[in-house]
Amino acid sequence: MKKIFLTISLAIITSMTTNAQRTPDLVTSGLFGNKDNITILTIDFQKGKSHNHPLMAIWLADENGKYIQTLYVAESIAKGHFKRVDRSKGMWQDGDIQRPATLPYWAHQRGKKNEYGTYMPTPKQPVPDAYSGATPPGSFVFHLIPKEKLSGKYKVYLEINQSWDWNEYWHNNKYPDDKEYKTSSQPAVVYEANINTGESGKEIVFKPVGHSHYAGRDGKLYPELNTLTTALNIVKRCTVKVE
Repeated sequence: MKKIFLTISLAIITSMTTNAQRTPDLVTSGLFGNKDNITILTIDFQKGKSHNHPLMAIWLADENGKYIQTLYVAESIAKGHFKRVDRSKGMWQDGDIQRPATLPYWAHQRGKKNEYGTYMPTPKQPVPDAYSGATPPGSFVFHLIPKEKLSGKYKVYLEINQSWDWNEYWHNNKYPDDKEYKTSSQPAVVYEANINTGESGKEIVFKPVGHSHYAGRDGKLYPELNTLTTALNIVKRCTVKVE
């Protein structure tokens, strides 16, 4: 299994005003998964106005929502190793750490316990390299290849979370003694898209269906979205199509 990762810069030119030009948006392109499979799921992600280096996971489920496999997850989560863990020496040091509040719905759906009895990947039990990669800095187009050929109806999920996005409801004193909550702020948002392999080339828009536990203590999907603000603006638009 191999993955290809590259970044291209697209200049978006505004035709409304003569000689006016927007700041170029960096669009990351990536290929992840079983290169020998003939089913490809293309994810077109457009960053929203509140996008600021979020972490995310994308996975495949059957038409009833039962987890099948991870298609992509941010490398730091996949390996349980973050670049910014300890600042006690005056500058950030990397290290192994678990962040259960980051993507808890995906972690519980995946259902693989580690050596500590939790559901997060660790350096000893990572997500395979074929399905993980660096976090895109902005918008991206990913070509995700499942392990097996797909036939019929499925669901594709996207869970995304961004630290330090406090709001009036999810403020930094809401759970003052909960260190995991403070790594997440507003909880992770879960998006869903329903696909059918018989509709090749049809773009399906991901819709928000709920959020995860604020500290990652369970794998429930909480449908209330009215307390979320900027967390809903991390994604401007995201689609998936079968190819």
